[in-house]
Amino acid sequence: NKLFLAMNSKMILTIQKQLKDITNKKFSKKYINKNIIPIIDHIVSSDKKRFLIGGSQGVGKSTLVYILKKNIKNFYNKKVLTLSLDDYYLPRKKRLSLSKKIHPLLITRGVPGTHNIKLLIKHIKQFNNSKYPINVPIFDKLIDDSLPNIRKENLKSDILILEGWCCGAKQIKNNFLLKNINSLEKNEDSKYLWRKYYNNKLKYEYHGLFKMFDYKIFLKASSFKYVLNWRLKQEKMNKSNLNIQKKMNKKNLINFIQHYEKLTRWMLKRNTSMFDLIIKVNNKQKIIAFTKNKIN
Repeated sequence: NKLFLAMNSKMILTIQKQLKDITNKKFSKKYINKNIIPIIDHIVSSDKKRFLIGGSQGVGKSTLVYILKKNIKNFYNKKVLTLSLDDYYLPRKKRLSLSKKIHPLLITRGVPGTHNIKLLIKHIKQFNNSKYPINVPIFDKLIDDSLPNIRKENLKSDILILEGWCCGAKQIKNNFLLKNINSLEKNEDSKYLWRKYYNNKLKYEYHGLFKMFDYKIFLKASSFKYVLNWRLKQEKMNKSNLNIQKKMNKKNLINFIQHYEKLTRWMLKRNTSMFDLIIKVNNKQKIIAFTKNKIN
């Protein structure tokens, strides 16, 4: 017991420093012990191997995943393979082709249908069968394109975590899908082709992907209205692998997040039942509560 308490105390201090380095904010030991340690314990003590983490842009998914990966390795000696849905965005050239064939809005990365799901499924199967190396693509958000280089994962991992903004989402019901909720939908998708396309992708291809995971976690923002400020903050921190600074301004971002708005709102309001664990996050990106669902 003393050994456990000593490890717990050391882990809290380590996480405190990691969070300070990432966010430039100091999180109290009490906060970490109450809100982050239970997530780590939950993952480590479960018999699950594949974890899915969903949640809106800027809610804190990548920060949480970084903390989980580092500390599960350091304190429990389990290697965690982390994948981000963002790295599987289709290259700009392929999205341009989609935008010409199906709908102009598909040039913009984000919605289901703008990822290379086949490659991602291949990599999850490689993890399942312990077949390495896994050649993970890298997407550079500032140039809005895939990079020619890859991240090579050579060592066998014990746990897989996939995070992404729409991870775990169910298809949107028609009455909400066909309702215009912003100017982008009203002006650029008046015939509903774009949203019907991505909703269909969600229903089949993405549903198949999400089913591969044993345990689903949702970082639930208290409101969509906070997403713009979070995304602005994120944009300032974005770094390009090619040292190219093409950051979006507020006007660009307002337009950009309209592409994500419908599905994000749907997940916040109607989609929480399919997640095993819901982590509620306040407007300051802090965890305030946990809810566990019993899923048959």
